[in-house]
Amino acid sequence: MATVVIYVPSSPHTHLKLTSVRTLPHSLTPGYCDWICCCSNIEYMIIKLDHKNRKARLSLRGSELLEVLREAEETNPKEVRSLWRPEYGEYMVEGTPGQPYGSLVQHFNIVEHNMSFRRSEVQSLLQPDEVVLSLTSFPRLGCDDFTYPPAQPDPVSGCSRSLFFPDAAITQGHPRFKTLTQNIRERRGENVAISVPIYMDLKTPRPFVEDLSQYGDDGSSAAAAKEDHVYMDAMGFGMGCSCLQMTFQACNISEARVLYDHLTPLCPVMLALTAATPVYRGYLTDVDCRWDVISASVDCRTREERGLEPLRNDRFVIPKSRYDSVDCYLSECGARYNDIPLVYNKNIQQKLLDSKVDEYLAQHISHLFIRDSISLFSERIHQDDAREMDHFENIQSTNWQTMRFKLPSVNSNIGWRVEFRPCEVQLTDFENAAFGVFIVLLTRALLTFKLNMLIPISKVDENMKNCQKRNAVLDQKLWFRRDIFSRECDKGDDASQMTVGEIINGKGEEFVGLIPLVRQYLGALDLDADTACTIGQYLNFISARAAGTAMTTATWMRNFIMSHPEYKQDSVVTDGIAYDLIIAASEITQGKQECKELLGGTPKTKTSEDIPKAMKKIIQMTCLAPRNAE
Repeated sequence: MATVVIYVPSSPHTHLKLTSVRTLPHSLTPGYCDWICCCSNIEYMIIKLDHKNRKARLSLRGSELLEVLREAEETNPKEVRSLWRPEYGEYMVEGTPGQPYGSLVQHFNIVEHNMSFRRSEVQSLLQPDEVVLSLTSFPRLGCDDFTYPPAQPDPVSGCSRSLFFPDAAITQGHPRFKTLTQNIRERRGENVAISVPIYMDLKTPRPFVEDLSQYGDDGSSAAAAKEDHVYMDAMGFGMGCSCLQMTFQACNISEARVLYDHLTPLCPVMLALTAATPVYRGYLTDVDCRWDVISASVDCRTREERGLEPLRNDRFVIPKSRYDSVDCYLSECGARYNDIPLVYNKNIQQKLLDSKVDEYLAQHISHLFIRDSISLFSERIHQDDAREMDHFENIQSTNWQTMRFKLPSVNSNIGWRVEFRPCEVQLTDFENAAFGVFIVLLTRALLTFKLNMLIPISKVDENMKNCQKRNAVLDQKLWFRRDIFSRECDKGDDASQMTVGEIINGKGEEFVGLIPLVRQYLGALDLDADTACTIGQYLNFISARAAGTAMTTATWMRNFIMSHPEYKQDSVVTDGIAYDLIIAASEITQGKQECKELLGGTPKTKTSEDIPKAMKKIIQMTCLAPRNAE
């Protein structure tokens, strides 16, 4: 999962010692913007190209590359420009900036450059027939011979027992990933079952039913598979995908709750905007996003917890997977819109209430504890819970919802944070930077203008289903609040259905639109020309994506496949089609091929390696100034 981490104090006079650059007041900092942007994590897939046979495979060299990529960090951690970590797939590496971006609005202008640097750092280590892509999902993941070196699945004794996904494709450099895979399957009592509706083209078999016996199925997979759906059976089909995530730090718990609640209705909108996954296991499907696939891939609920059998051994019937949409708002204002019954651990709730935790936060945390731990290292079992938080984080970190409410760590000055999790990763650094910057700016506008995004949580759930459908950004209408300037919690349901374009760009006098609000917020800032140029192009791109003048990645991929000379209108994405798709994606990523239909034109931002020297000088002078000078 690609992650953008951004620390956000709400006041220009809030001093948080989170980076080496201290937050500066407006009066001393021209162009100052009230956030601290800390890091942007991106996961990359390594793909090996067989030009002779026109075949693309996932290269299982992640652990090998990480050894080289991490050498600089180990020898000179204070000066390193990037940090590298393992991810679920052995074909993946995850990179973050070596140092925080900083606290000025000008730091927005280095985000894209830093992403490009990391991509080039990986590419420099690759073989001539390998490429690095920020791809949400590899189109032939789980097909025959989709890895290099070739690896075979083991449906009898492998940790996933998958018909399609070999254990060798799970990262070999850290025990967490294989452990999670095995524990989820064992807790569930059977393989996970992922079903994605097939795209019914002219020559697609009707009904579409696969013969799974050719893969060694003993009959259990055939029983779990659905007619007219693509079937998948392993955690790797979900956690082997990449996404874009953003974490914001609030100045206190109240602000964190505001961000958590009011960003929750935005999650389906941003998922539709960033849709990038129309192909699964070599088949064109009728969805554009990976969210429900990941949800099913880690669904460890037993048959009793899924309501398929009466409760005998388990405690709760749980409506959703542990990877799904938010189940409740956290603030007193938001609680009025919690219109779905919440399953929670009453014993945990009472302990929290007895400890003076308020009812809304107690309900949220006790809801997390309806689920068991699915991964625990033996050396971390016995802890002093007054001094360490690993037991809590073990539960918290495996409840993967569209938003995450992050508590302060023990013995740390990092405070209350919220994580925005739905977005799919994009092909280019320009796109990824654009969405990251937009969400940050939207949080600033939300707090500055005291916006109200709240709608009933049931309508957010409905949006989450609809936003993943094919071409949802144009064809679906999502519930969104009309009067976003009203903070009256008791006003009731003010939601109406709008297109993504109307939500983002506005709907005449009926709805102002989120891009115009962000532009209004930016109008109050003293932007230098380069930063204004870069941010302006980001907003123009997002506006075009919402309006349909720039395609989503999913639509671009779907059009590429369906217009390919090898495509037989049967929903099958062959090796040759996938090879050409990866070649085109790589050339677009590297800037070798223009793709105006994807990017809405030919963007040329003013992104740079660092902020202007004059701004650095102001920071240095201000940091040396006496405290009372503020």
